[in-house]
This record gives sequence, structure tokens and C-alpha cells, in this order.
Amino acid sequence: MHLYTTDFFPPVVDDPGDYGAIAAANSLSDIYAMGGEAVVVLNMAGFPREWEADTTRPILEAAVEVVRESGAIWIGGHTMRSATPFFGFAVFGEVDESQLVTNRGAEAGDLLYLTKPLGTGSLTTAAMRGEDDGAHTRAAVLGMRRLNRGAAVAMRAAGVRAGTDVTGYGLLGHASNIARGSDKVLHLRAVGLPLYAGAGELAAAGVLSGASGRGRVALEGRVVVEKSVPAWLAALAFDAETSGGVLACVAEARQQDFLDAFPEDARPALVGEVLPGPASVVLS
Repeated sequence: MHLYTTDFFPPVVDDPGDYGAIAAANSLSDIYAMGGEAVVVLNMAGFPREWEADTTRPILEAAVEVVRESGAIWIGGHTMRSATPFFGFAVFGEVDESQLVTNRGAEAGDLLYLTKPLGTGSLTTAAMRGEDDGAHTRAAVLGMRRLNRGAAVAMRAAGVRAGTDVTGYGLLGHASNIARGSDKVLHLRAVGLPLYAGAGELAAAGVLSGASGRGRVALEGRVVVEKSVPAWLAALAFDAETSGGVLACVAEARQQDFLDAFPEDARPALVGEVLPGPASVVLS
């Protein structure tokens, strides 16, 4: 079965190499979230006229390494001059139809696993303001650079039918897409949500991307946040993620197959379960 997707965005970090790698990993993410493998990519880039080769070359070189790691072939693309820089890829992938993962197949009793921590919105916002901790930012950058290919392998191994990557709509927004598509309740446990180091402290201080507030408004009536959840943690769950992890709905009987597909030191977090409908998301 053929899969097609595209994604590109302006810089979210200062280092050109990190930007190129993150943009490439993020562009490939939708293919992996569907359980597939990337086959061919086409680059799309817009660079300001004043950017010299010492800026553009690291972007491209880092992206080459990520695409090479994915196993896909970079067959070309298009670059233009743009006052606002952007970089990303159109991606062609493939998956056996019997292993396709969508946002419509969640079943009551499935366990919810998240493969990357939350908090990139707070950390990148702090970095743009010059208010970040360098070590915390670096850890988040390494996470954003990491491909979700391992998650795709794990979902295929465990026969997962429902899942999504967690990107611009935040954890709660993407969970809501599964809830609506499957007509189920996705119950997320606040205590189980993994966070990048430093993200919680920043969120508690009000450092969030603008997407957090927009997400809360857009999801009104579809997401219930219980009073026991700290306001800062709810804000993080609404906030956008850049090159975030995969939220997978794993049948309880197959959870060991899913976990065994990951290295022991990089296993995903159990963050909740799927309950009978009607469609909604509950964070408690």
C-alpha cells in the first residue's frame, strides 16, 4: 500500500544542523505513524537571500544523514528564495495493507503508549527567548532528531491498528483524532506522561508555545481535564510538539511484543488506556 505525506516548517532551533535533522525526522514521522517505511523523499526548501553556504550546507548535510538512516532515497526537490525560511520533505512510503495504522482502529481495552517525552514547545520557546538551560535544550533536540522508525517496527510487531504521531496538535489534539475516528474514550493518566527535563518547570512559569492556548480552545467540549491535574501539566498536554513521539493503541495481550521491539533503555511510557465511547479524551 502506498503512503504519501509532506511537512515543512521554519526554524525551531538556532543550530542549522539541528534544524535540518529535526525537519527531516518530522517529515518522515507521518509515514512511521502509519506503520510504514519511507521509500523516496523530495526536498522543499526556502532560504533567505542573505543566508550563505555556512548556514545552508549544515541544514542539508544533517538532513542527508537522517534520510540515509531512514533507508529512503533522496531523489531531488525544489529550493527557492524566501524571506521566511522553511525546510522539509514530501515523502513516499509503503506498508502492507494488513499492517496499516490509522486513527480509526482503537478498541476498548487497548493500552496507550507514548514513545517520546513531551515539552518541546516550552523548551524551544525558552531557547528562542534566551531563557533555556543548555543541557535541557540539547536533550530535547536529540529527541526531536530521533526517527520514529522504531515505533513503526514495534507497531507492526504487535499488530497495532490505531496510532498517531504527536506533533502540531499536541498530545490531547492527536488523541482526540483517535477518539473521534474510533468512537472511543482515550483516558490519559497525568502521572504517566513523560516529560523532557526542564519542560515542567518552564510550563509552570508560563513558558509555552502559542499552540497551547489555541489547542485548548479548539478542543473545548472534546477533552476533559480533571481538577486533580496541575494546570501547567495540562498546558503541556495541549501544547504542540515538534517531531514528537508516537501514541500507539496496543492490545493488552500484545503489549510485550510491542515493548520488546524497543531497546530496554528506550522503552515507551504507558500513559493510559482506551475505554468504550462516546468519543472523548480524559486527562486525569
